[in-house]
Amino acid sequence: MEPGKELDGLARRVIGAAIEVHRVLGPGYMESVYEEALAIELEHRDIRSDRQVPVSVVYRGRPVGVARLDMMVADRLVIELKAVNTLLPIHHAQVISYLKATGVTLGLLINFNSRVLRDNIKRIIFTQ
Repeated sequence: MEPGKELDGLARRVIGAAIEVHRVLGPGYMESVYEEALAIELEHRDIRSDRQVPVSVVYRGRPVGVARLDMMVADRLVIELKAVNTLLPIHHAQVISYLKATGVTLGLLINFNSRVLRDNIKRIIFTQ
């Protein structure tokens, strides 16, 4: 099930911000550098975001740990940042797990270690 126009528009705005960060910095830095730069760019664009958001992991109704999202945008969009040579299936699974844990339906998996960032942005939808 596709997210609504408003959420899709928010995702496009975040992608634009990520592309600007990548245009300025290029590949080669650690993930934390891109996270900081993206937070600055989102703030510059008046897009509310939170970093390193704790999310309770629950098993059979009981908390078993805490995961940390790289970013949550406007309480509706999960952002997972990477700076790796290749995105792997486990990275996709990580975003799905965060979507399940938060009840959010849309996530972006963004790998800054690439020549062309647009080729390394994955839009992930979770439906129950």
